[in-house]
Amino acid sequence: MLLEIAVFNIQSAIDAGKAGADRIELCENPFDGGTTPSYGTLQAVRKHLQIPVFPIIRPRGGDFLFNDAEFEVMKEDVLLCKRLGFDGVVIGMLNIDGSIDEVRTALLVEIAYPMEVTFHRAFDRAANPYDALETIIGCGCQRILTSGQVPNANKGKDLITQLIRQANERIIIMPGSGVRSQNILSLAKETGATELHSSARKMQASSMQFIVPGMNEALENITVDVNEIQEMKSALLSIPGAPL
Repeated sequence: MLLEIAVFNIQSAIDAGKAGADRIELCENPFDGGTTPSYGTLQAVRKHLQIPVFPIIRPRGGDFLFNDAEFEVMKEDVLLCKRLGFDGVVIGMLNIDGSIDEVRTALLVEIAYPMEVTFHRAFDRAANPYDALETIIGCGCQRILTSGQVPNANKGKDLITQLIRQANERIIIMPGSGVRSQNILSLAKETGATELHSSARKMQASSMQFIVPGMNEALENITVDVNEIQEMKSALLSIPGAPL
């Protein structure tokens, strides 16, 4: 059983690694749903973490219909991650009709090799999840991150279970979104998932002692809940046959 934690800054990545995360999805800009980390962040994370780290390759927030200029950025970012020695990348692209952008996805997988490639929750916006699954397998991706085409994976369990059965070990289906310590065990058992994804997100107040009263900003920072990560990992380890 593997626990992947999505993080949005360097300190969260370090904290998640210490708390027992098996793999990190490295992002920036949480309010955009995660975008490609800066070069400085990529360099620092490689220096501080020994566990697998998969940076997201997403040049902007919004939809997953990328133009030619944006795709050029994505190709360069994949090559950068490969040069820096990352274990994998996270991508996701759709066509205007909601089908998987098969040509570009396959090209990024080719460029990324030998890194692994996860297809992210752009999958949850696909018009037909069963067709999308087969297309992504054909592109050579190693896993799909999905909440079952609803906002919360716990409510998408039926579709996730069907996708795992259809995949038949040809690709990993990894539930994510709303995964927490109180539901991770049941989600794993009911769907048959062997990899699960969570942000273990919490808000951290600013440590600033001086605040300008006229500025209406909370200055909170998104970080990870270390205790929550530890509890999720402990729950997964309680499953019979789970490796220590």
